[in-house]
Amino acid sequence: MDIASLLGILLAFGLIASAIGAGSAPIAAFIDAPSLLIVFGGCAGAVLVCFPLRAVLSVPRVGWKVFCNRESDYAALVERLVELAEVARRDGLLALEQRISRLENRFIRIGLEMAIDGARPDVVENVLRTEMQAAATRHREGKNLFDQMGKFAPAYGMIGTLVGLIMMLSNMIDPTSIGQGMAVALITTLYGAVASNAVFLPIAEKLAFLNKQESLGYEIIVRGVLDIQSGENPRIIRRKLTTFLPPRSRIRWKAA
Repeated sequence: MDIASLLGILLAFGLIASAIGAGSAPIAAFIDAPSLLIVFGGCAGAVLVCFPLRAVLSVPRVGWKVFCNRESDYAALVERLVELAEVARRDGLLALEQRISRLENRFIRIGLEMAIDGARPDVVENVLRTEMQAAATRHREGKNLFDQMGKFAPAYGMIGTLVGLIMMLSNMIDPTSIGQGMAVALITTLYGAVASNAVFLPIAEKLAFLNKQESLGYEIIVRGVLDIQSGENPRIIRRKLTTFLPPRSRIRWKAA
């Protein structure tokens, strides 16, 4: 589980709750069901217009990826490719056929299966890069969905506030109720701002970051598979693929 994402959201809501608790207004003053309905119901309706139903229904699954993703271990990926290169160099490319079924990484399996089947290097690269682009497109769809929810939430918060103000101003019989009515009207704006800046937009940015991480891993695999297919020396492959590692990870990996 990604502890940073969970801590970030908990910290944001915790600080907001602490600020509310430190004030003189009761907690109940910040809870309003119609305001929640306007903000989240409005967002749901807007994204249904923008995206197909399939994409909207995938929101919980896509959002959960932010919290359950594992940190990419590029050094381990490079080491696995070098091990496969050593086997191919020593026993031939066909010797990898017995190992393919035990590989957890589907992307490596696709590349090596085509290489073993005798596909040309340009065909292998084209298929792998097409897979990369398809995965990136799917991830961008999820990011765009959360981006749009982050854009719509404050807007519907403002709509809810305007509705509340109209209802308040249309009933000015009791002047003492104006303050309370104004407070209720502004709650919707608060909900929209919090939902956008503490949930939707941070999740969208994290999805973009995860997409970049995955793309880098795919690029390492493409280069490694093509070098294995060409019979490149494993030490040269290690040297090439190590350039993808961040300097700090590169030092730790060499030390190990």
